[in-house]
Order: sequence, then structure tokens, then C-alpha cells
Amino acid sequence: QHGRVKIKTTAQQEEEKRKEREKKLKIYVAARDACFSKRNEGIWDDEALQLTQQLLSSNPDFATLWNYRREILIDKDEVQKIYEAELSFTESCLKVNPKSYGSWHHRGWVSARLPRPDWARELTLCDRCLSLDDRNFHCWDYRRMVVKMSGVPVDQELAFTDRLIGSNFSNYSSWHYRSTLLPLLHPESPEPPSPCQQLLKEYELVQNAFFTDPNDQSAWFYYRWLLGRGMSIEMISCVYVNRDEERVAVAFSRPVNAQSVGLFLVLDGQPQRVEWRSVHPRFKQSPVWICNLPPGTISDITNERNLTVHWTEKHTHRDCALYTGRTESWCRDSATDQELFRSELSVEKTSVLQSELQSVKQLQELEPLNKWCLLTIILLMRALDPLGYEQEMLAHFRTLKEVDSMRSAYYSDLCSKFMIENTILKMEYAEVRVFSISDKNLTTLCHLDQLLLVTHINLSSNHLQRLPPQFAMLQCLEVLEADNNAIENLEGVYHLPKLEEVLLKNNKISTLADLQTLASCPKLKRLDLRGNPVTQTANVESELAELLPSVTDLLL
Repeated sequence: QHGRVKIKTTAQQEEEKRKEREKKLKIYVAARDACFSKRNEGIWDDEALQLTQQLLSSNPDFATLWNYRREILIDKDEVQKIYEAELSFTESCLKVNPKSYGSWHHRGWVSARLPRPDWARELTLCDRCLSLDDRNFHCWDYRRMVVKMSGVPVDQELAFTDRLIGSNFSNYSSWHYRSTLLPLLHPESPEPPSPCQQLLKEYELVQNAFFTDPNDQSAWFYYRWLLGRGMSIEMISCVYVNRDEERVAVAFSRPVNAQSVGLFLVLDGQPQRVEWRSVHPRFKQSPVWICNLPPGTISDITNERNLTVHWTEKHTHRDCALYTGRTESWCRDSATDQELFRSELSVEKTSVLQSELQSVKQLQELEPLNKWCLLTIILLMRALDPLGYEQEMLAHFRTLKEVDSMRSAYYSDLCSKFMIENTILKMEYAEVRVFSISDKNLTTLCHLDQLLLVTHINLSSNHLQRLPPQFAMLQCLEVLEADNNAIENLEGVYHLPKLEEVLLKNNKISTLADLQTLASCPKLKRLDLRGNPVTQTANVESELAELLPSVTDLLL
């Protein structure tokens, strides 16, 4: 046994490590308690600075200590020298944890207060950190602050993203940063712009990326952003007036809070005191708002009345004339598909998007089951001609659900959205107030604010599970057909003042509570619930008669 090196057992090694950890922990806890005591006593001295440095060097994510450290530094003299030392300290902390919230935030605080900052040094630090991890979003945030404070030209930063993307097409952070820079370099004018050289360059850049690696999502997301830069005009899209109910409904191009955006109603030149309310109690923000005029204000059918709704926040208004002998009236522009659901396309931009569609189709020939490729083709078709490409779009959605089955529900909802848009467009072109979209495999409802004037809606033979609160925007609805779905509740059928007939055969309504909102519809006369579980409930007929006294034609 003599002359042999004694090897410690695993248990002995673990015990020594435990004792070492306990010793370090006691030192750490003692220093932490000393810091807390000093802070509670209002002491901001050099010893406290040393204690916080000791603690943060081993644990740079202790936010309270960074706060205490800033309290100490803020009253120091020789700011330049002390703050430069602080930058060196935060740099050492970032070596411990390059994604430390506290370290990056503290460095930003110091840099913003440094009398003579060295911004070139800060950019170099960012370059170094991003070369180690190009998705360090803490560093990206700090870099944006440095660029803003130092006035780095936008085109210089764009060139920086060129370099990063060139070395790694999968650098999602660089693509995202690029999307924040381009609008600064090429702000959109109010008129639809012709495609500039920069836009063509962007298309070429992303094509290089997804032809190189078609399955990487970074470039595809950026491509979708490029295709969807158009902004809709904020406006009052429709004003509806009903003489019998002395009610006014106003639809906006986006959800608003009518009680805070400055909405005023003028009748025959006289301002009216009205109380605006959203169409459903759950909505504080809504695209549709309603109000009631004082009794007798417009009820005389022999008088013509002129209303104006003013939206002071956007300095816009819309007029609506209620003519003699008319019980209702409305005012809205005859909207085109570009105005409703997509950006107006100039001839030049249409040509570019056609070219893009052909390029992505070429990739699809090589990668027929690539989900990003299929989805992008759908989006390009939507931008170019949503009605003309409808059948092709549906075929691509079917393929998408097969190749990416985990997201099948998402594709079903997106397809439902596009089908509803197409149906609204067809309804607009025909200038009718009937909305029929039966047997289209709908899983969700959207764009209901566009249906303010609809009197008859047919949603039968789809896969709908509910009528959402937004359904209450259909303020002119008289007939609702929703047979053969999977509807369980009618939350959105709330206080529809003109609703007379509801057909709900073969759904999944199981309790009277699911029908409660129908009680808020004062003109409801006919209700068909055949084929619903609720019809098996004892005494359902008598209880429904009590719940819905206005219904005279009840089918169970």
C-alpha cells in the first residue's frame, strides 16, 4: 500500500463540495444582509459599492442590488471616471451571463448619463456579443438604444444586418431589426408607392434565404411582413339610422372607445346629447357603437332629417340623410376588396407580386410539401386576386392541413377568415343585405363589423361551436340560420333589436342558460331548436315559454 496516491471516494468529494458551497453561501448571505441593512439605513458609501460589486459579480441578475448601486452612483463626483469603471464592471458581469437583464439595463442607465460616452466602444461590444449569440435580444435592445443616442445612420445599420444575414440566414433577430429600419429609410407616403429598388432588393434577399433553406422560418416571416406593409385608412365606415327605434349605429375601420375618442352627433345642425354604448357589455373597445336619440326626435315619418357623426380624434365626419317616408337609412362608401381587406395595388406593384408568386411557385415545384411555401402562395394570391384564386387557395389549405397537421386548427381558422372575406366581397358587389356562407367548413367567425347592415345571415352546415360576442354587431339582423353546426352557446346574440327568427336545428345547445341571451332580443318570434340536447330536458317547453315570452312559433 505504501507509495500509492490515495484517491478520495465519490462520497468524500461530494461532502467537500457541499462544505465549500455552504461556506460560499454564508459569505454571500452575510454580504447581502449587510447591503440590505445599509440601504434601509440610507447609507450610500464606497463600502456599499464594494459589497454590491462582490455580490453582482457572482449573481448579475439580482435586480435589487443594481437598484441600490444606482442610488449610490447617482450622487458621486468625478462622474466620467466612476461611470467608465462601471462600464468595465458590467462588461465583466456580462461575461458571467451574456443575457442578464440587470447588467444590460444598468449599462444602458450608465451610458445615458456618461458625460463623454464612447459610442463606438458600445457598438463594438454589441458586435462582439452578437457574434457569440446572434439572438441575444437583450443586446439587440441595447444596440437600438446606442444607435438612437449616437445618431448612427439608418443605412449603416441596414448594412450591419446585411452582414449578419449573409453569414446566417436563420438570424431571426436581424430580419426583425431590418423590419424596424426599412420604414425609417423608406417611409410610406399616403398614396400607394411604386415598388422602389429597395423593395426589389428585399424580395431578392429573402428569396436567396428560402431557396437556400426552405424550412427555416425566419426569412418566411420577414417575407410576410414585406407583403403586408399596407395600412388601412382610419375612418367612419358606416352610419345607420333607424326611425322607429330612434337609434343610430356607427361603424369604424378599427375598434375604438367612443366614450373617449370624441364622438359627437349633430341632427339638423343641432348637437345632440346622446350616450354611446358598445354593442356588447364585454367590449370597451369596439368597431361598432350605438346610441338612442331622445324620444320623438326623428319619429315623424313626414320629416326629412340630416345627421352628421363627428370623430374629432381623426378630424373626420360622415353625413347621413333620413328621407321622408323612410324608416331607416345608412351611409357608407361602396367598398372594394382593396379597401376592405388588402392594400390598394398599383400596376407596378401588381406586376412585382405576380413575379413573386411565380418565384414561390417554382420553389413549390421543388418542395411540394413545404408549409411555408404553401402558406406564402396563399398570401400572395390573397394580395393579388382573392376571388379569382379562391379554389386554388382552398386546395392549398387542404394540403397544408395534411403536411402540418399539428396546426390544422390554425389553418382552418385562417381559411374561414378568407372565405368570410370573399363572401363579404361578393355581397358588396351584389349590393345585397343577405350574407350566406353555408357548408364552407367554417370554424370561426370574423369581420362581423362589416355586417352591420345585414338583415339575413345563413351559417348552416359548418363547424361553428359558438356565436361570439362580436355577433352583436349585426344590429339590423332579422333572420339567423345556423342549423347543423356544433354551437354550444349564443353569447353574441345579445340585444339584437330586429331579430325575429332563429333557426338552430342540430346543434349542441344543452341548457336553458345557453339560450339566455335570446331573452334580450325583444322582437324574437320564431325559434327552432330541434335536434339539440336541450330539447330532452324536462319541462323545457314551459320554461322556454317563460324565458322567451315573445316567441309564438317554438319548434322542439
